[in-house]
Amino acid sequence: MTLRVHSFDPISDAHSRVLILGSMPGKASLRAAQYYAHPQNAFWKILGALFDFDPDAAYETRTAQLRASGIALWDVMRSCVRASSLDSDIEEASIVANPFGAFLNDHPGIHTVCFNGAKAEASWRRHVLPYLSDAGDIAYHRLPSTSPANASIRYEEKFEAWRAALAPPAAR
Repeated sequence: MTLRVHSFDPISDAHSRVLILGSMPGKASLRAAQYYAHPQNAFWKILGALFDFDPDAAYETRTAQLRASGIALWDVMRSCVRASSLDSDIEEASIVANPFGAFLNDHPGIHTVCFNGAKAEASWRRHVLPYLSDAGDIAYHRLPSTSPANASIRYEEKFEAWRAALAPPAAR
């Protein structure tokens, strides 16, 4: 059964420097109304290790830690139609992108966009980038998806790729 699903509001503040973009929250995240809520998703474990916070802390604590670290979190898609949590089940013609022109205008300090997986990057390049009037000098990094569906890449490899893109220079 295919359903139209909708993403969450961004997690950000005026001091955001890095924007991490997923494609669309999976079913576990939508049920919990929390980004990366699937217990096997490595997102919070990786970010907790990189920015020294407890990945099992309350959701509000984890999101506050992201904001304190200059990290904004959102999804490329505002809505889409899909049958499961898999990115491969997203009906391409159904994708409606989030309003990134306004978001980037409101967050001028963002200098890096990191994509949590290939679908997020492909969707950005197809549904967002052509419509931005000014993307400035933003650096882009496609990182291995933290999803448990991306089981072909070990956690250690995912962690190292994320660390290379996000860790402060002294910690690399």
